[in-house]
Amino acid sequence: MHFSLATIIAVLPLLASATPIAQQPRVTIPLSKRTNVFRRDGSVDIEVMKSQATHSTAKILRGFHTYERNSGQRHSLAPDAAPVKRAVGKDPLTDEASQLWQGEISVGTPAVKYLCDFDTGSSDLFLPAKDCDSTCKGHTPYDSAASSSSKALGKSFSLSYGDGSTVSGKQFTDTVSIAGLKATKQTLGAATQYSDGFSSTNFSPDGLMGMGFQSISEYNAPPLFQSLVAAGQTSQPVFAMKLTASGSELTVGGLNSALYTGDFTYVPVTQEGYWQVNFDALNVAGKKAVGTKSCIIDSGTTLVIGDTASVKAFYAKIPSAKEDSSVGAGFYTFPCSATIPEVSFTFGGVDFPMTSTLNFGPVSQGSDSCVGSVIADANIGSQFWILGDAFMTNYYTAFDVGNSQVGFAKLA
Repeated sequence: MHFSLATIIAVLPLLASATPIAQQPRVTIPLSKRTNVFRRDGSVDIEVMKSQATHSTAKILRGFHTYERNSGQRHSLAPDAAPVKRAVGKDPLTDEASQLWQGEISVGTPAVKYLCDFDTGSSDLFLPAKDCDSTCKGHTPYDSAASSSSKALGKSFSLSYGDGSTVSGKQFTDTVSIAGLKATKQTLGAATQYSDGFSSTNFSPDGLMGMGFQSISEYNAPPLFQSLVAAGQTSQPVFAMKLTASGSELTVGGLNSALYTGDFTYVPVTQEGYWQVNFDALNVAGKKAVGTKSCIIDSGTTLVIGDTASVKAFYAKIPSAKEDSSVGAGFYTFPCSATIPEVSFTFGGVDFPMTSTLNFGPVSQGSDSCVGSVIADANIGSQFWILGDAFMTNYYTAFDVGNSQVGFAKLA
């Protein structure tokens, strides 16, 4: 039987698509974290803490505007008023400034290694460009001209934060690898300007890796993990995080059974953009203090941030707790020696305590007054909370892209 050249050419793409892509076992990335939110004497650096809270809230609010621009629809959680101000892989994580969980990626051909903050509260990858001004000093630059797989998109980008931090530059596509899993033609930003908030003294990673959904992407492009899934690089469309003082890890393409015990409790994502789910209640001593709320699970936020009225109702159940204007609006303190009743969030009918992380630390050296890790921010309105490290450090958290859900399990 003979086939024409045209027929062979027409069939080749079908044969290629039918060829299975080799999938590796899950891979992991170690994560690390530096806690400069604390002073050397162990007390809380209040100004750093307030700056981080402002940064986190502004990041989420900015994403609502990006969602509306990308989708043409207003995000369901957007406040009425604008803010005033292949396989599974492991990547060890470290924590920077008690907010940034950083690990290693590779970009370009030949590959260059970069340290990135893995942030589930955003969706874009950006790195400092080779021609970035002095604001990028101390970071490893991305040289698009030195990468044979880099392609300029002819587009710019600009990300602004409520604390005054700005990242702006040009968009490219290039090959990006994480723990051996590779995405080609991945959209990334090469920043020609970092503001003080992203200087090497304030932001030790080279860049930021967003782990949310495309609808909040400033580039309106698939985030890296979704690109890996689409390319058949992962055996499962899931990544997971363990965020603790030691042994922290980003698991890519599945779950690491050595890091958790028992079963996961999964809750559905209510609107893709952020990892947005509902909690049933926030409880104190087994009694409901706050009812059902939408919340955003954000590894890029240090604290737990809620609306003013709900946070006030919560601390009314904590003995000796009071709003402390000397610390800042929305911050609460209580005696460091106080016995904290059990504090838990309920997801899917299951209680998840965070009692041990409610006490964030003393307000100053030798002080008997400690800061609570649950704070209020009037800028977010009354419709949602942000659950950051103060909650996440207690659990192994799974982000299931395939089933659009978030799962929590007890740490091993």
